[in-house]
Amino acid sequence: MRFADFSLAALSAALDAQRRERGLSWAQVTREISRQPPRSRGTGMAVSTIEHIGTKRAAEGDGVLQMLLWLNRSPESFVPGHEDDGRASAPLPNMRANQMLRFDTKKLYAALDARRAELGLSWALVAKEIGLSAASLTYLAKGTRTSFPQVMRITAWLGRPAAEFTRVCNR
Repeated sequence: MRFADFSLAALSAALDAQRRERGLSWAQVTREISRQPPRSRGTGMAVSTIEHIGTKRAAEGDGVLQMLLWLNRSPESFVPGHEDDGRASAPLPNMRANQMLRFDTKKLYAALDARRAELGLSWALVAKEIGLSAASLTYLAKGTRTSFPQVMRITAWLGRPAAEFTRVCNR
């Protein structure tokens, strides 16, 4: 089974449309997405990361989550052909200014492993169905970071919303 990939190009277009609508520069957008005060010298995302996200094949998952929060959109809303059936899409959680949203890859791995065992499949077969390597799936158990569009292939295979696999962290 092949799943439609999360569209980084569509994310880029939505970011640019919101930027233009609000009359912001890319630097201002980056500060807002990174949740930085105007004169802060903190380390957030690079302007070029956000400005050129649509030209990439993959993007770091936690950064994309911040962009989605800024747009007030679900990850599923950028998957071509996705129809919100109320089951496979959910809004991302609200957070305070001193918090950040991250993927909980250990939880994602546990859900994958449970579903794999329930279906009696090997990691190689699960990986083939999702369109990723078995190593990239089992590596999630270490709590490592993930990326888009890969994480959306995984959540689509599970039939669960990506928001279910996020956690709110204090900065």
